[in-house]
Amino acid sequence: MVEVLSKIEEALSAADETKALIIGNGVLCRVPQLFKEQFPGQTAIIVADTNTYRVAGEEVEHLFQEAGIMQERCFIYTDKNLYAEYGFVEKLVEVLKKTGAIPVAVGSGTINDLTKLASYETNRRYMCVATAASMDGYTAFGASITYNGAKQTFSCPAPQACLADLDIIVNAPPEMTASGYADLFAKVTAGADWILSDALGVEKIDPQSWNIVQGGLHDALADPKEIKEGDLLAVEKLIEGLMLGGFAMQAHKTSRPASGAEHQFSHLWNMEHHTNHGENISHGFQVAIGTLSVTALYELFLETPIHELNVQSCVHSWPTLEELERDAAERFRNTDFPEIGVVETREKYISKEELSEQLQLLKENWEEIRSRLKRQLIPFAEVKKRLSQVGAPVNPEDIGVTREYLRQSFVRAQYIRRRFTILDIAVRTNLLDRWLDQLFGKEGGWEIE
Repeated sequence: MVEVLSKIEEALSAADETKALIIGNGVLCRVPQLFKEQFPGQTAIIVADTNTYRVAGEEVEHLFQEAGIMQERCFIYTDKNLYAEYGFVEKLVEVLKKTGAIPVAVGSGTINDLTKLASYETNRRYMCVATAASMDGYTAFGASITYNGAKQTFSCPAPQACLADLDIIVNAPPEMTASGYADLFAKVTAGADWILSDALGVEKIDPQSWNIVQGGLHDALADPKEIKEGDLLAVEKLIEGLMLGGFAMQAHKTSRPASGAEHQFSHLWNMEHHTNHGENISHGFQVAIGTLSVTALYELFLETPIHELNVQSCVHSWPTLEELERDAAERFRNTDFPEIGVVETREKYISKEELSEQLQLLKENWEEIRSRLKRQLIPFAEVKKRLSQVGAPVNPEDIGVTREYLRQSFVRAQYIRRRFTILDIAVRTNLLDRWLDQLFGKEGGWEIE
């Protein structure tokens, strides 16, 4: 794993927040030394839930005791419906305000994000002990937290140190590993969106961040069956890929390197409080359907003769900002987030003149752009096969999303984020409805009967 080690070392040198990362078999015993190196003379407070405390938190507490590290009483979330919501951040903040202890988050996505934001709000850094290869947020800048009904990314530093013991990771519930694999797969379509944004002069690719997340991505996604079976090498590649995705976001100070239109589906469904028959759906499983949706849209895009696009017709149909704001306000009028569509639409709106220039650029450089996108993307059928092999959902019904709801999500997701993606191209070229008719029509990938 020398090549991967060099990638991690490169990523650590690019990151300005995380100073140390340990991945390996049986490395939990190194937690005390890692804590002492990063937080010399400090007191620790373990943050976990009832499951993660049992899996690793109790052992970390024992190791700290043996190493002579002072500890505050562990903070253990006992809520059955624990999720990344601001009310749970406030509970931890209340405890941390009473002590100067350094939080040690023992868990996966939810515990890490709650601890990340609570640590920031109480003016301190923290350390993370990963218990599952379930998402890329361990080493990421920012915490994805639901606040006032809307999923938001709060700016806050990544952990100062992180440790992942593969003996613990491979024994995590298989659905958590499948969720992490799906979240890593999302970097393929996220990369395509960045290529598109770069080619049209909206947001240039940052080579360093791009290489960190995309460099070994296809290799890390190559063995879904082995990952499901708990093969140590395959799972190691997965957790390394997820950590690298987090480092790329940390280096770039945004989620752009690892998040595109596929994540907008997940954010929308969270904001709309979508559940699968009352059960919360993991971020990775939502993103799995988002990734398949975006891949399907890209395939339709690549089959379209964009070099024949009638730019003048697109410009003529382009609404004014006032018209789009009214439309956005109406679409989200009866939601918990009535203003988000208006705000995000305003931020990314372009004039008719700018639209004409952008679409002309797309048209004139279509063959080159198409070639770049084809090299980046993985065919829909292959994406579906690999996600199925790892145990992730591959049809919207698998996560309680009807095909009618999914079709609406293509339209609504475009409104909730200012990030430029394939959804914006679909809208600006007046092709979204046509592509959705193909995808959800007779003999389409997700035909609505």
